[in-house]
Amino acid sequence: MAESAPAAFEPSGVLAAAITPRKAGSDTIDLAAMLEVVDFLGAARLNGIVLLGTTGEFFHFDLDSRAKAAALAVKRSRVPVIVNASHSTLDGAVWLAQEASAAGAAAVLLMPPPFIPYPQAAIRQFFLDFANRAAISAPIYLYNIPQATSLLAPTTAIELLETGHFGGIKDSSGDQAGFSQLLEASRRLGFRLFSGSERIYAWARQNGAHGIISGAASAIPELVVALDRAITSNADPARIAQINTRLVEFIDHIETLPMTFGIKLAAGLRGLKTGPTAIPLDEAARQFCDWFSSWWRDAGQQVRA
Repeated sequence: MAESAPAAFEPSGVLAAAITPRKAGSDTIDLAAMLEVVDFLGAARLNGIVLLGTTGEFFHFDLDSRAKAAALAVKRSRVPVIVNASHSTLDGAVWLAQEASAAGAAAVLLMPPPFIPYPQAAIRQFFLDFANRAAISAPIYLYNIPQATSLLAPTTAIELLETGHFGGIKDSSGDQAGFSQLLEASRRLGFRLFSGSERIYAWARQNGAHGIISGAASAIPELVVALDRAITSNADPARIAQINTRLVEFIDHIETLPMTFGIKLAAGLRGLKTGPTAIPLDEAARQFCDWFSSWWRDAGQQVRA
């Protein structure tokens, strides 16, 4: 079996789930624009970057493109980079993880194989086989995002984390009851636990989560960092509530659009080169852009106050 996950990398705080700029008229990554995203996030006082996750629309790109982008980002970034190795096949996921680890990624992230629903027994075996075959030095983080693939149930995740082959988990389900199970297990087992849901983050962080891997932080890192620091510094509860209300407002609006669209549009309005969305924009997207421009002027001022 694979060795237990190394203990040296113990991330905490806010990690941004980065967008991936795409070249217009193609299915290729705009590498120059991607490095500008890495620079933007690295300057935002974040604790790390997660590359080519769901927010990064990894499913649009082939294996070689993902591996090349990961290697360049790791070399460029001033903060640790976690690389999502998720793929619809075990072979693809293993290859991506090995490439990312060899390139110096701080950790790899892995969801259940996307698109096809799998039972929990098959998902458990998939992760165990992955850990055995990949045999990488970088820690492996489980990734639960049932909105995009099969559910990784808390009981299954805890069974896997008990093996010692996995360094932690990002749970994007937004299920507070399931997250509570993971919190208890994290206290007992010592693995790193990250929320992937901004809606429950304030509660999760206050109750022992190590941090958040946030898509919103790819567009408005200042707001997510401000919330995290307010919580960890025991700021006035009114201040925490004020920042959290702003973050939830943003989530409310991006959820009126297809997954990732709002974050990418907001990042573009912040001056980043994002490339085209997966399908053409509609009136709802244009309304979001109008809303975001005025909203961020106010929200940004509140963060800096």
